[in-house]
Amino acid sequence: MFDPVIAPSGTLLGLLQRGRGDGTLHALTAPRSEALAALNHCVLRDPRHDWQVENRSLYYARLHLDLDGGLEAIEAHLFDPEDVLDTDESRTGLALAVLGHLASYGRQDALHLLRRYAAQGSNWAWALDELALRDDDAGLRSLAAPVLARFSTDAEGEAELAATVRDAFEPRPWRLWADDPRPAVATRVRAAQEAGSFDRWQRQMRPTGPRPGWSVQAVFDWAQQGMDRGAALHVPAARCLSAVAGPEDRPEIVRAARDGSDGARCTALRYLADTADPDALDLVEAAAADGSTAVVDAAVDAFERMRSVAAVDRARGWARRPDALGEAAARVLACRGGTRDRDLVLGALREAVRGEGPDATTLWTLVDGAGRLGIVCAAPVLRHIYRETASSHLRGRAARALAATDPSFPAGFAVECLWDCEETTRELAARHAETGDTRVVDRLRRLAADPAEEAEVQTAVRSRIGPEGTAV
Repeated sequence: MFDPVIAPSGTLLGLLQRGRGDGTLHALTAPRSEALAALNHCVLRDPRHDWQVENRSLYYARLHLDLDGGLEAIEAHLFDPEDVLDTDESRTGLALAVLGHLASYGRQDALHLLRRYAAQGSNWAWALDELALRDDDAGLRSLAAPVLARFSTDAEGEAELAATVRDAFEPRPWRLWADDPRPAVATRVRAAQEAGSFDRWQRQMRPTGPRPGWSVQAVFDWAQQGMDRGAALHVPAARCLSAVAGPEDRPEIVRAARDGSDGARCTALRYLADTADPDALDLVEAAAADGSTAVVDAAVDAFERMRSVAAVDRARGWARRPDALGEAAARVLACRGGTRDRDLVLGALREAVRGEGPDATTLWTLVDGAGRLGIVCAAPVLRHIYRETASSHLRGRAARALAATDPSFPAGFAVECLWDCEETTRELAARHAETGDTRVVDRLRRLAADPAEEAEVQTAVRSRIGPEGTAV
């Protein structure tokens, strides 16, 4: 799947793609046809950079209800011929999740569409998971035959069925079908359940990787073998070193960290950093200067895990470096530095936005650090990140930092955050939004009564609503 194209933040489409609260507020005042077109664009062309982490489905479902939208566009997308050609679950996952939320709000047309797609669509397993949470037993039983028909009755098909049952995210349909009154259904599902359980037991009995008694060199060789086939094993290999290495092995590990193969070097650096070895910081600096990309990444990651006072002191000296180690040093100060480090963190924050834009990976930690250290003059940069980032998680972090640094936050961004796509951001807004705005009071009451809202959000909402339903 290609990275989505995100519209400018000042447009209705751009706001909805980002999942911002202002997207909902603007959509409700825009012409209905325009709002529905932008909403369908988002649902059918998932705008998330990380669709497995960021939330959008409940946000879009709520707006769909507010706009009284139909399901024709979603239906056409799900049953388009491309569904057979492009079976990547990211193509249809968001639309199916939106349908799931609509079904939970009582939309029977959404429930029926999910059933139909589970019986006919390529991403049927996702649809079945949505139904497992919302459909009744009769509806799920009606899907047993079409789902089982997807698997041939030969050995290969039965093995595929067993793996599907074993790895099912929501087991309810399979448990229901195992007790189905139709012998052909129940017998086949029970056999698949037993085969999946046996396969899991076999895998536990045949572990791969290091064994007790391995030498330090054997662990290094295993890490390098993983790297040769494209698998980064230096983290588990470093844990293995903790079990097999003794004091007498330290010279060998230090040599590997200085000039070993990439797999051995990454493993040794991680091990020495985790054990707070006195030479770890010097070896990290050397690796950042002459190591391969994999080694530099491992060295930087190992350094960021260090919690010692010496690591923080070294970070102060490295924070202005124009390389990956300099970026890591700024993040260390953001996490563990003190008030004396505010200027370094602020400088790194500004430089990251200037050089890499509002979606730079390093911003996540720097934004948190700006809030933790209470860097008031970082508020303009944080507001820019809040507005422009395409990541709803980063926007939530920016909102949290603004709550700690910007006096205008309760009457400003906190209000729109009540409609944000991320529950953690809505929770933050529920605790901070200024109740002098009538929209805030109405929204708090609606969130308190919404059965789909997360418990943490509703707890925060209740802390702002008095016994008579008045905001406090």
